[in-house]
Amino acid sequence: MALWLARAGKYGEHEQIFLKEGFTSIAWEGSFQEIDLSETTREQLRDTLEHCYPNEKRGTLKNWLGQIAIPAVVMQPGDLVVMPYKHQSAVAVGEVTSGYLYDAGAPAPYRHKRLVKWLNPAVPRSRFGQDLLYSFGAFMTFCEIRRNNAEARVRDILKNKPDAPSLDGTSEIAVPDAEEAFSNLTQTASDQLIGYIEKHFKGDRLEVLVEELFKAQGYFTYRSPRGADRGVDVLAAKGAIGFESPKICIQVKSGGLVERSVISQLQGTMTSVGADYGLLVSWDGFKSTVTKDERQSRFFQIRLWDRDDLLEQVQLYYDRFSDELKADLPLKRLWVLATGE
Repeated sequence: MALWLARAGKYGEHEQIFLKEGFTSIAWEGSFQEIDLSETTREQLRDTLEHCYPNEKRGTLKNWLGQIAIPAVVMQPGDLVVMPYKHQSAVAVGEVTSGYLYDAGAPAPYRHKRLVKWLNPAVPRSRFGQDLLYSFGAFMTFCEIRRNNAEARVRDILKNKPDAPSLDGTSEIAVPDAEEAFSNLTQTASDQLIGYIEKHFKGDRLEVLVEELFKAQGYFTYRSPRGADRGVDVLAAKGAIGFESPKICIQVKSGGLVERSVISQLQGTMTSVGADYGLLVSWDGFKSTVTKDERQSRFFQIRLWDRDDLLEQVQLYYDRFSDELKADLPLKRLWVLATGE
């Protein structure tokens, strides 16, 4: 069996349809979508690409051939697929259940398919060793991940076993090449920050971090004591003693996907405490029932922050944090040359 990386679009735009309908796809637009690749050999696929993209450089076509051949020719039922999310600190893991399929009746981007049974649609990135995370950040849409017994380790992770890197005859974890390392730099830093916060700011401690964000922006704050908070974790308002608007009621959830009912409860709490606005922070994110429409319908009353939103705010206001909080969360800014070379 093999382990394949399968991405879902540059911006993660195909993630939900892949998960909902159970497949992965060569999601390309254009004439390539009109050609059935059933029974195609690698050589025939090369000819097809040259026909569809006559103006492309040979090096580019060779790169595309290596990737497209994976779902069209190489993948086998029983192989594992990992799909890293673009805007969530998690990875979907599935098992290939079919050979190549051409679905002429599907929308144009999704006609070249491999059916996938998603075994775990959201494995936290923190469950994987750093060497695997490097590989998950490769530029390619499709590629095989082989280093350090990767396939067996992912199967163990699916069984809730801790990741234990098994080095392929080397004394240390394989180091990515320069191009791959650059692409992973931001994600690697984010993974480390997520892991640290999960370890040191569990439960009520996450409220401390959220409160610090508002203090850093000049708000007067009140944090509920531990125990029953009646829907209020932090209150924040402007003014020397917090009597000026905006007055914000903040609820912080450190574990589990948040349902729509929690948002309704927050709205009721806002009324009872006289808040102008509400903020719901959910470290693990929100259930699918909390749709974009839900966010838009309450746009001028309530904002929803997931893990990525919180991390963005932490990095934005970290310089204004108290020395005490900085000691608990030691970060250092790193400037990287971005010339495109």
